[in-house]
Amino acid sequence: MKNFFYPLIENPYRNKDILEAIKVLKSKKLTIGPKTDQFQKYFTKKLRSKFSLMVNSGSSANLLALQCLINPYRKKRLKPGDEVIIPSLCWSTSLWPIIQSGLKPKFVDIDLGTLNINLNDLKKKISKKTKAILIVHVLGNCTDMTKLMHIIKKNKLILIEDTCESLGTKFKNKYLGTFGDFSSFSFYSSHQISSGEGGMICCKNKEDHEIIKSLRAHGWSRGLKNEKKIASSNKHLDSRFIFYNSGFNLRSTDISASIGLNQFRDLDKFIKLRSANRIKILRSLKKNKKIEKNIRFIEANDHVKASWFGIPILLSKKINRVKFLKKIENIGVETRPIISGNFLKQPSIKKYKLLQNSKFINSDIVNKHGFFIGLPTSPISDKKIKKLVGAFEKSL
Repeated sequence: MKNFFYPLIENPYRNKDILEAIKVLKSKKLTIGPKTDQFQKYFTKKLRSKFSLMVNSGSSANLLALQCLINPYRKKRLKPGDEVIIPSLCWSTSLWPIIQSGLKPKFVDIDLGTLNINLNDLKKKISKKTKAILIVHVLGNCTDMTKLMHIIKKNKLILIEDTCESLGTKFKNKYLGTFGDFSSFSFYSSHQISSGEGGMICCKNKEDHEIIKSLRAHGWSRGLKNEKKIASSNKHLDSRFIFYNSGFNLRSTDISASIGLNQFRDLDKFIKLRSANRIKILRSLKKNKKIEKNIRFIEANDHVKASWFGIPILLSKKINRVKFLKKIENIGVETRPIISGNFLKQPSIKKYKLLQNSKFINSDIVNKHGFFIGLPTSPISDKKIKKLVGAFEKSL
């Protein structure tokens, strides 16, 4: 297996993507501008969302969603200590915006079949203090959104969809990220499309859109629909520099937007190609009796047309995960945990005193036995698949 390398990600940037970035560089107008606006409009139209705003990362999109929920300009805002439910299998910046916004996270276990939030455990965890749910759509898959939306409506909860790993996935022909009140997307280099660094936040009403727009850019009134009204009420100030709200600087650049938009136009092609590669890879891996006996592959949930991020895998309990990963990495196959494993195992949880008494059996299984490998964005050869199968067999 000399010179064999199976990376988590291939270089996602095509010549035509770089050429779009060069056009922006030549214009000498690099900060947020017309390309960002164009990308936002195209994204909204494609996904059939209500409002979309580009930001510098999917993490920032999560932060803006939670900060919007507690903002004093929001009529129905959350109060300090209100509970937000989140799956224990999550990313750092899915969780921390809840804490940073003065809210209380309540963890829920996942379903082993899909790696997504366990709806039975969710129902048990909802209390009078629960005001919102932040779900994470894992690696292109999702829970039963029909059942989830029933729970949301029955309990009058706010839904935030972390869709950073699942851009383009559909549940019953409706895009993930269009079910909730808010949704986040990431365009980091390993994701379904890339703009280098970048993300998008979507929301469903004008009030939230205006708050997020101001929060994204220093709390400025600049660009808001009621900008003139704000200026007329504050004539003692320079109308160009009125700080209407609290804020951050979470804007992206037109360079990132130009690359992201160019890739987003080809999203359907990327999804189709990744899906074809996944089918070929899994078909070959499952043919091997040793692999079939010791490895479980995660399939798409019912009614899901997945936009796969990677290939999530669960080893049998007989296999020592640490030894297996060391062997397969030495052969040339890059791996990584499924998101971050059970986040309750992370040292920051203990430091911030977020440990909970509940058991998270399925998240613990993923933490102990799970990992994922990459999914190529270019057609994979039979020769490379054969070597990949060999790497798995030798490592078991």
